Amino acid sequence: MYSLTEVRETESKPRLLTLVRERVRFHHFALSTEKVYVHWIKAFIRFHGLRHPESMGRNEVEAFLTHLASERQVAASTHRQALSALLFLYREVLRIDLPWMSEIGRPRTTQRLPEVLTVDEVARTLAQLQGEHATLARLLYGTGMRILEGMRLRTKDVDFDRGAIIVRDGKGGKDRVVMLPQSLRQALQQQLRLGHALWEADRTAQVPGVELPHALAQKYPRAGESWGWFWVFPQAALSTDSRTGVRRRHHAYPQTFRRALTLALRAAGVTKPATVHTLRHSFATHLLQGGADIRTVQTLLGHSDVSTTMIYTHVLKVAGGVCSPLDSLAVMPPRAPSLGCRALDHLRVQQP
Repeated sequence: MYSLTEVRETESKPRLLTLVRERVRFHHFALSTEKVYVHWIKAFIRFHGLRHPESMGRNEVEAFLTHLASERQVAASTHRQALSALLFLYREVLRIDLPWMSEIGRPRTTQRLPEVLTVDEVARTLAQLQGEHATLARLLYGTGMRILEGMRLRTKDVDFDRGAIIVRDGKGGKDRVVMLPQSLRQALQQQLRLGHALWEADRTAQVPGVELPHALAQKYPRAGESWGWFWVFPQAALSTDSRTGVRRRHHAYPQTFRRALTLALRAAGVTKPATVHTLRHSFATHLLQGGADIRTVQTLLGHSDVSTTMIYTHVLKVAGGVCSPLDSLAVMPPRAPSLGCRALDHLRVQQP
């Protein structure tokens, strides 16, 4: 059993959390995943009075997850997120076999239809945005990219000659190619000109190059300083890399764009609970409405399984693929009134 003092020292100068971060980076997980895992591991330790995870087991894990589900009433996805963090802690960091982990109850997920904007709602929303935010919103809707895929886009991956954009290291670590909308070319070229001015200023000031994926910086030390690896949507101010402590140019922050889009949706009079990801949902639905086949949409979205893409066909069915019987009443010719029960009785009486 670890003493309270030892665990407090672990949390103030967290050796355990350092090991977690190192293991996350070993697996090349995203920084967002690292932050989420550290958050839930901290919450787990605090929930059990700062006891070290090595001294806890199935009962403590179940108690924590039950607390999240029953008292905090977190969503099923959040519950799975916390469970994944604890699985990673025990299996990858502490190297403890957990044969009982498969027996822990998991909340049932409810499959919901994605929120989709109409073409008119998209047009009204895009009209409310200006500058870089307008370009990014049009890019996300016009290609179906996720927000971080758009934010992390490099200048070398925009191919104006082929009319294509290469999405690198998307969800699941996969690359894919999407279309470059013709109507976006001019705005995207203007965005690159603005970015090039920042890139030149950084080179003059000898600012360290932008962050490179995985171990590419060790293999090509100067690549981060090249224009090809520069962000299409760079942040206006320099920031400190939370992993390395290097002060450099980061890509634009998603939070800033999310706020701008929320204001644009409100100004456009859109009452649906739309988010940035709604642009991706709308892209897929509108493509299918336009006659694109499901396999093409699957490839553009980067889905591994076509069943994931099929959810958008359900949206189309709900949106009007089948006529309501109420509408058929309006075109039915009027009928002669039918005989009621009393009329039939009268006829029976009149029979000889």
